Amino acid sequence: MTTVSIPLPDDQVAALRLRAEQAGLPLEAYLAQCVGQILDRPADDFRRAAERILQTNAELYRRLA
Repeated sequence: MTTVSIPLPDDQVAALRLRAEQAGLPLEAYLAQCVGQILDRPADDFRRAAERILQTNAELYRRLA
């Protein structure tokens, strides 16, 4: 297993610690779980959402023209 070190501002670390505490997990376990959830999401979710927004905007601009 590889360890990754990421510099974060103190306020972000405090917010992460609070969320980890609320989840009943140590900070490292909470962060590992969050990263796992991000990686488990389909990669094209963002692309599909952006395409829908762009299509909607194009239609609205056509109507306004």
